Amino acid sequence: MSLDEKFQKLQQKHREAELAGGADRIEQQHSRGKMTARERILFFLDEGSFVEIDKFVTHRCSDFGMEKKKFLGDGVITGYGTVSGRHVYVYAQDFTVFGGSLSGAQAGKICKLLDLAMKNGKPVIGLNDSGGARIQEGVESLGGYAEIFWRNTMSSGLVPQITAIMGPSAGGAVYSPSITDFIFMVKKSSYMFVTGPDVIKTVTHEDVTMEELGGAVTHSTRSGVCHFASDDEKSCLLLIRELLSYLPSNNLEDVPLAKTSDPANRTEMKLRTLVPENPRQPYDIKDLVETVLDDGYFFEVQKDFAQNIVVGFGRLNGRSVGIVANQPKILAGCLDNSASLKAARFVRFCDSFNIPLVTFVDVPGFLPGTEQEYGGIIKHGAKLLYAYAEATVPKLTLIVRKAYGGAYCVMSSKHLRSDVNLAYPSAEIAVMGPEGAVAIIHRGELSKARNADEEKQRLVQEYTETFATPYKAAELGFIDEVIFPEDTRKKLIQALEMLKNKRDRLPPKKHGNIPL
Repeated sequence: MSLDEKFQKLQQKHREAELAGGADRIEQQHSRGKMTARERILFFLDEGSFVEIDKFVTHRCSDFGMEKKKFLGDGVITGYGTVSGRHVYVYAQDFTVFGGSLSGAQAGKICKLLDLAMKNGKPVIGLNDSGGARIQEGVESLGGYAEIFWRNTMSSGLVPQITAIMGPSAGGAVYSPSITDFIFMVKKSSYMFVTGPDVIKTVTHEDVTMEELGGAVTHSTRSGVCHFASDDEKSCLLLIRELLSYLPSNNLEDVPLAKTSDPANRTEMKLRTLVPENPRQPYDIKDLVETVLDDGYFFEVQKDFAQNIVVGFGRLNGRSVGIVANQPKILAGCLDNSASLKAARFVRFCDSFNIPLVTFVDVPGFLPGTEQEYGGIIKHGAKLLYAYAEATVPKLTLIVRKAYGGAYCVMSSKHLRSDVNLAYPSAEIAVMGPEGAVAIIHRGELSKARNADEEKQRLVQEYTETFATPYKAAELGFIDEVIFPEDTRKKLIQALEMLKNKRDRLPPKKHGNIPL
């Protein structure tokens, strides 16, 4: 074979690999409104930056006539490139090749990528579109999944891991995404479930569609499995690019800095009237969050799940921060099982990757009721407490209005080693609300009073002025400063600047035992 012929053979192999399952199957993918795996990668990465790895790998199976059915790449495209100039590793399962099913060879390609990511400290983005394990390979396929799971676990907290579900994901295939840090889904075209509708109907006689069981809306609103639900594939991929802009590449890097023209000392007089004088009146905490962040922009995470707590990313003077905030509009901002889980996982992610935490507190307590107690509110609330207590990143806390009972302790209080604790003059820090406290403390006096209502009103006013204020906590040093609302942005930025070289270590141990 001449040198030219060798070059031609290489060119032919490139064309064959890039054609994947063939023109007909590519057309079928397009007819469903979906991009191919290669199209997704090229759209996602900076133009011209993609470098492919293992392009010519094929499966090793010889059972069921599989030795006659080989495709270069074997149903997954792997490689690296850049997003806004920063390197990332990416893989995309190719549904045109055996339905994207996982073989031993495909698993080996993904594992190689994860190993490279850990060694080189770069994020991993997986674009999943697969029918599950390749049945013809039996235990080799199952072993491949387990090898991926192990690497996902080892990578956790070392490099950001992001998964986009671009098609079906069922059975064992759902567990790799669930270990990763963020899951993106596409409405009406991506699904996640352990057992499908047919099996469920056979076993439990329940009729449920794929969309109802495991669609993007279900997982973004009910289960909380999905962090972002997009209307189409391109908007999904663009959202991942945006998320990456807030994250360092690994656990040893500082958070990225972005240019901003928003003044660090900007004041906002409208914040004086944001919190209603009536402590029972709701308001939108996101109005406060957006007002103090750079350019008024807040990148919310899991916005449709457990809406009584708000989490997401923003920037203060160009520096990425993680935001956790009670939402008085929903359930009065009470913490419940879902909100505790949502916030705890977010806090732990931020702590893993050196992202400072800013917590806005307006919480009347934990949501009461048998449903919450039976659902494990004690255990789930403790997860959030544990996450804050364990976090060593800079922690800033602002008590906006209510901070009652155990919820005061849990929401990044000074006692959990929050670094800077601020409060508005409207803050109420107490064991419980004034009316409930008076009913307990002064029960005997009220039962003997000539005018019980009048006496109760007097005692409530007295309790409010003594305890339902930030000043008792400030006297004890639990609040570092009571601030004017209009100065919120300036005070937070000053605190972040002071804490940027914070050093804090946990006691030496293998790991703690978070109440899972």
